[in-house]
Amino acid sequence: MSIFGSMKTAVSGMSAQANRLSTVSDNIANANTTGYKAVSTSFSSLVLPSSSGNYNSGGVQTSVRQAISEQGDISYTTSAYDLAISGDGFFIVESADGTPVLTRAGDFSVDSDGNLVNSAGYTLMGYSYDSGVPAVVVNGFDGLVPVNVSQSGLSAIASTNAYFSGNLNSEATVVTDTTTLPSANTSGVTDDTQKMSLVAYDSLGATVQYDYYFTKTDVTTDASGAVTGSTWEVAVYRNADAATGGTTSFPYSSSAVSVATLSFDADGQLTSATDTDIVDPVTAKTITMDYSEFTQLASDFSATGSADGQAASAVSSVSIGTDGVVSVSYANGTTKALYQIPLATVASPDNLTLLSGNVYTANGMSGVTVTGFPQTNGLGSIQSGALESSNVDLAGELTEMIEAQRSYTANSKVFQTGSDIMDVLVNLKR
Repeated sequence: MSIFGSMKTAVSGMSAQANRLSTVSDNIANANTTGYKAVSTSFSSLVLPSSSGNYNSGGVQTSVRQAISEQGDISYTTSAYDLAISGDGFFIVESADGTPVLTRAGDFSVDSDGNLVNSAGYTLMGYSYDSGVPAVVVNGFDGLVPVNVSQSGLSAIASTNAYFSGNLNSEATVVTDTTTLPSANTSGVTDDTQKMSLVAYDSLGATVQYDYYFTKTDVTTDASGAVTGSTWEVAVYRNADAATGGTTSFPYSSSAVSVATLSFDADGQLTSATDTDIVDPVTAKTITMDYSEFTQLASDFSATGSADGQAASAVSSVSIGTDGVVSVSYANGTTKALYQIPLATVASPDNLTLLSGNVYTANGMSGVTVTGFPQTNGLGSIQSGALESSNVDLAGELTEMIEAQRSYTANSKVFQTGSDIMDVLVNLKR
């Protein structure tokens, strides 16, 4: 056995316990860091070749393990911008130099530009609704933009789509005199015409009311006289152009902005709807109408409808749903989706590369990054007004610290004993 070998083994043991103490100190220092994941030290032996009568002491080596996949406790806060992930996944954030990385630290606040930035200075990324409902890029970070919640001033959205649904009475009288049809815009509209109105919005957020007139114009039968189909006319006028002072809105001062034809089969189901766009010469806007949910059954006329768009209104609040959708609520009660926050994951989260700021990057051992929306494909949900605490167990760390101290002391005693033996050997020469 080599005395120097035993001393080197003791040095190896002291170095290993020093590494262990380093992870303990890191954990204790970050016990209150949002989303921090504890690290631990694993030991493995190093064995040197030995003969049957002579043992060569080896040593010990350490490796650091991360408990990234272990969920921390969730605590609730008063800020709607504090976000916690319940389940698997990581927020995708961007560093100051534009590099996308992953984190569980959701302590976001609004910076001077209106972006959501966490305490480490990383900007939260999401998909914008500017081009419609977003679609996730599963194998990359393309299409992600900073989530910006600055919505100062007033906002108005022009209507582009509207719908009407309901029932047209199959027993209604057919109007054969075309001069009395609403589309003729005369004062002779009959009582067999049904009227409903709908409010839409122009580009300035001003309300525009449209009057809808439903009139049965034709019934088709077969050779036996059985009804095979019916046709209805839907004429639409600007309410602002209606006649005043009389008992009817006709004649309007301008022609109809839309005249549609609805065709029904013998079972009262809609088979076609033609020329359904409203083309408004005043607002210079086109509104696409949807009548596809109408039926024609032997029941009273009924209808309900709605138009998209928004009147001029100020933002009252911003909310973030469990599915990651960032929405603004306006003073008039309407809401609008701005972004959807995705989550990312890897096959082996505990092998991610840890960087400063409590962020991670993928590597060959962790596997590639896969992106998806919350509550899909095994990803967790987002909780607004909450934070994920560190998963450090302080009691366990203090125990680890005491064990490391004792083991370090024991190794130092081995080294000291070897040193004393070397002194004995040196003194033999004297």
